[in-house]
Amino acid sequence: MPALFDPFQLKDVTLRNRIAVPPMCQYSAEDGVINDWHRVHLAGIARGGAGLVIAEATAVSPEGRITPGCAGLWNDRQAEAFAPAVAAIKAAGAVPGIQIGHAGRKASANRPWEGDDHIPEGDPRGWQTIAPSAIPFGAGLSKVPRAMTLEDIARVRADFVAAARRARDVGFEWLELHFAHGYLGQSFFSVHSNQRDDAYGGSAENRGRFLVETLAAVREVWPEHLPLTARFGVIEYDGRDEETLAESIELTRRMKQEGLDMLSVSIGFSTPEANIPWGPAFLAPVAERVRKEAGLPVASAWGIDTPQLAQRVVEQQQLDLVMVGRAHLADPHWPYHAAKVLGVDRAAWTLPAPYAHWLERYKVA
Repeated sequence: MPALFDPFQLKDVTLRNRIAVPPMCQYSAEDGVINDWHRVHLAGIARGGAGLVIAEATAVSPEGRITPGCAGLWNDRQAEAFAPAVAAIKAAGAVPGIQIGHAGRKASANRPWEGDDHIPEGDPRGWQTIAPSAIPFGAGLSKVPRAMTLEDIARVRADFVAAARRARDVGFEWLELHFAHGYLGQSFFSVHSNQRDDAYGGSAENRGRFLVETLAAVREVWPEHLPLTARFGVIEYDGRDEETLAESIELTRRMKQEGLDMLSVSIGFSTPEANIPWGPAFLAPVAERVRKEAGLPVASAWGIDTPQLAQRVVEQQQLDLVMVGRAHLADPHWPYHAAKVLGVDRAAWTLPAPYAHWLERYKVA
């Protein structure tokens, strides 16, 4: 029976435990270039003891940013800025990962604490958004995107490949493609945002084509011995959940055939009308079904913030990795405290030696 603090191996990468820090946008970059804020943030969390630390959603092109403050990986200057963060994560004993993506129709938005809505037309901070079809998301994200041409699709696919190559060259050892949360990849798959009548629309197979082709193209440049993963919204909570989940599992099987090594199971967030049943580990049973039916390791986040709950979903083999996000922001040493709660021997292993010396020697809680 697996446990939360057991190592986990995927391809040639071994994590020291089953705890992962998911991508959490900081909205603090300038022209896509991360800075000292990001480097201290990532290094601090890595020192806390997680096995995997995934850098925030990083845009593959300027138009792919969620906000003007989002990180990017469309030029070498941006890649070079990540190098110290990669080195610090490794030095702390964690595996450095990065999530790359394109925000699609949800791009050109204000930062969450500045409105979390689309930047108004005419504001020089904003830009034209693109999507499979010219359908706005709605609510505060009401900007109508331009429907993508086949040339646009090829260009964005090439942008993903270029970003993956830069991530590889700067030393990341775990790559996650962002195909969730109503961003571009999810928008191609969702019936709420894709009304195309060509090879990229209509049937579930066609709606999944962009995701499969992009994954396959990235696989060609991403080292075979390193994990290639994706975060994907397998369910929308929109009243057609069983149909969407069945289609998502079939798409996951197709992505596995093209080289996908693990799926981070999430929500579609493709419609503001969704009725999401928020609660502790509410996605764990969904992820378990994906794991069994697609034959692929899975991870998930959302509502897994206590040691006991994290341990349970791993022991019951609902998840292979537990993505612990906001709890890490509240407590960067969450793994240490989880180990203490669960009675794991040598909890100090999750800490840097200068911290472990004081905390363990003097038994400070």
